[in-house]
Amino acid sequence: MGHARDRKGRALRILVTGASGLIGSAICARLIADGHAVVGAGRPGGSPLPQGLAGEVLVDMARQARAEDWAPHLKDIDAVVNCAGLLQAGAAGSPSALHIAGVDALFAACEAAGIRRVVQISALGVSDDSPTEFTKSKYVGDAALTERDLDWVILRPSVVLGRQAYGGSALIRGLAALPVFPIISESAPLQVVALDDVVDTVAFFVKPEAPSHLTLELAGPERLSFEEIVAAYRRWFRWPPAKTIWLPDAIGRAMFRLGDLAGALGWRPPVRSTARKELLRGSVGDPGPWTKATGIAPRSLKQMLDTTPPSVQERWFAKLFFLKPLILIVFAVFWLVSGLIALGPGYREGVLIMLAAGTGAWAVPIVIGGAFADIVLGLAMLYRPTAKPTLIAAFVLCILYLVFGTYLAPGMWATPVGVFPKVVPIMALNLVIFAMLDDR
Repeated sequence: MGHARDRKGRALRILVTGASGLIGSAICARLIADGHAVVGAGRPGGSPLPQGLAGEVLVDMARQARAEDWAPHLKDIDAVVNCAGLLQAGAAGSPSALHIAGVDALFAACEAAGIRRVVQISALGVSDDSPTEFTKSKYVGDAALTERDLDWVILRPSVVLGRQAYGGSALIRGLAALPVFPIISESAPLQVVALDDVVDTVAFFVKPEAPSHLTLELAGPERLSFEEIVAAYRRWFRWPPAKTIWLPDAIGRAMFRLGDLAGALGWRPPVRSTARKELLRGSVGDPGPWTKATGIAPRSLKQMLDTTPPSVQERWFAKLFFLKPLILIVFAVFWLVSGLIALGPGYREGVLIMLAAGTGAWAVPIVIGGAFADIVLGLAMLYRPTAKPTLIAAFVLCILYLVFGTYLAPGMWATPVGVFPKVVPIMALNLVIFAMLDDR
């Protein structure tokens, strides 16, 4: 593909929203490599924006529904690519607020500013009777865009897979690492599409002379079951085929509900009720008009994987995918149970230890205060907005525990149960969880 410059060969200044996401970040990288000045927009407090941007805009599109708020950010912008999307309601807002009011405010601002070229990343299979708020709101937002006096292009990709791993693509890697693959019988076919093909398409359509007023389905050339996709990734990792086990529907639904619970706590797991409904619906389409309009022939999953051999980091990520929530939960429960034990069956022994250490009248307050601190830490680790500072606080608490404990009762280093030595691996686990905390 040639560089997407205007008719005079001038590089463009392009605003990309959702620039920290899987698709948005890849589009930013491609457009920057093509020589364009890219302004990336992301949510305040969200994932870091890509490097190399000509400018950064921090805006909560789900809560900014006024076109005039966009005016300062659209100065000298030649084209806009909207990659902002939200699968399910949570701490980041609701899909309807983002995909309808929030996105329409941006498009109204483009219209007012005279910015003609707008590329909208939507989703395959959207309709007004979709089973989820995600696809239904995407449909409404797309329809509103078509009413604008803009040179719009709406791209509706299927499940997007690429070298980067986030959301569904990360889940597939994690499932591929399991020696036993749990099959949910209610999944429908998917025509997964390569991220690079989506990026090439956007680079084609940001050109002012490119066709407009098009709605295209970006679907891969083959229909695959979810099991076949996971198996393809397992072969890519060069691991032997996994054994399969059929999960009863009740267990499958319970897993997705646990994902919803994690979402309510501020986490963004790929296994949630919206994802389940989308899996039941499937994601298939006709890539013919896409190829006819752009000349891009979508690659098969095998072709995509064959061009990017897995690294040791890829294998680590896949194997750690399900271990991450497991060790976080275990670690949080450890702190919680430690506090409950200190207030319950271990209270008397804890007070005696403090008295033997010479704390005197402070023995009871130290035991009770330490127990409540453990409980608070355990609960706060499970809430995503407070998880990172809580892990830091827990690490500092361990250091203080060892320092003051060694001063008051140095003999605890040599006890048969190893009270103090056990704190060292706890601190190491703390660091491991802290290192894996980020989602992107």
